[in-house]
Amino acid sequence: MKLKILKSELIKSIQNVQNIISSRTSLPILANVLIEAEQNEVRLISTDLDIGIISTFKSEVEEPGAITVPAKRFSDIIKELPDEDILIATMKNNSMSIKCGKCFFKILGLPKEDFPKLPEFKKEPHVVMDQAVLKTMLSMTYFAMSRDETRYVLNGALFLFKAGHLVIVTTDGKRLSFVKKETNKDAPDNTIIVPSKTIYELNRALAENGQIKLTFSENQVQFESENITIVSRLIEGAFPDYEQVIPPPTKEKIVVHREPLLLGIKRAALLTTHDSQSIKIDVLKNKLVISKSNPTIGEAREELETSYRGHDITVGFNPSYIIDVLKVVPKDEIEIEILGPDKPAVIRIEDWYVYLVLPMQLA
Repeated sequence: MKLKILKSELIKSIQNVQNIISSRTSLPILANVLIEAEQNEVRLISTDLDIGIISTFKSEVEEPGAITVPAKRFSDIIKELPDEDILIATMKNNSMSIKCGKCFFKILGLPKEDFPKLPEFKKEPHVVMDQAVLKTMLSMTYFAMSRDETRYVLNGALFLFKAGHLVIVTTDGKRLSFVKKETNKDAPDNTIIVPSKTIYELNRALAENGQIKLTFSENQVQFESENITIVSRLIEGAFPDYEQVIPPPTKEKIVVHREPLLLGIKRAALLTTHDSQSIKIDVLKNKLVISKSNPTIGEAREELETSYRGHDITVGFNPSYIIDVLKVVPKDEIEIEILGPDKPAVIRIEDWYVYLVLPMQLA
């Protein structure tokens, strides 16, 4: 293998694949990145056996070939090189030479044959959609995925393809996020659960333009865009029936500006502790009061104007659960539904987004 690469292109490609690579693995080959070069195209490939990422870019390939090298060391070397063209070549005994300006490195690798092969998708059913749409859907749901390994089926996102629409649902048992968007009309119906690690990598890889192709097999999924391909195992099991959890809309809604509410909750959250996590929200006529009182620290109180004519309600919430959704809701004015201190709060945007969060007991 012999090729010339722009430093900026190589660094970008390394960043695309390196997040899933761990040096703490029982298989040394998994700490390596596979570099393949052919027909003026270079591919960097990484895997942890559950998820694989392929980053592709154009380059001057003088001789095709492939090798795997330690990912972190390779990345560290490339970052420190001058901003000039980089010459990479394979040598005897699975070693690689890296030349840039007056710099020269030689690093030892392992043969391509030792690297795990990623699944191939050929005639499996698939869906094509805009990357920007999927990125919006993920950004509005990923934070509600569970991190509790004892409830493994919740450690990911439900993808439900039905009747030309995609629904994504995430929940950790204390909150739930639901988003629905149109896909191509001939998209096959399917239901899968994509692991959280894959969701984080996919959200990071998606662009604001271009399309992405989703291809399914029995226990795998592939997300393929122009330059990046992500292949992942799926979570097996039955996702909770989210439709039974989402309450019907209420007539009385608390209409409030998003930014002041977000800032007010952030300020009250400054006085929370591990033993006292909840903040208090008093819903009054045309007024919302956010407060936190902690006998060992102090207290905070802030009033916001609202449009609300229902009965008075006092309720406690984990502020992080409210902050997460307020950071991503694409509206300046939002509607919140709160029926009582023991009922979930619900934020809806027309018929395509629902977020609900369970209350907490006030100390």
